[in-house]
Amino acid sequence: MPQTDASSPQRRGLLGPRNLIVLAAAVACLVAGYMTLSAGKASLAAVLLVLGYCVLFPLAIAL
Repeated sequence: MPQTDASSPQRRGLLGPRNLIVLAAAVACLVAGYMTLSAGKASLAAVLLVLGYCVLFPLAIAL
């Protein structure tokens, strides 16, 4: 059986506060991307959607 060290902090929830902040930024970026896409600015929308899906969501999981 693995023993836990008393000095190591234990995470209670699945996501910490830092993860939730980055996840909220990803959702905001995606919403802005889809709103920009519906307004007809496809190049800006593509940048926002790639940023949300390919950078911020994986970063929120990895932190």
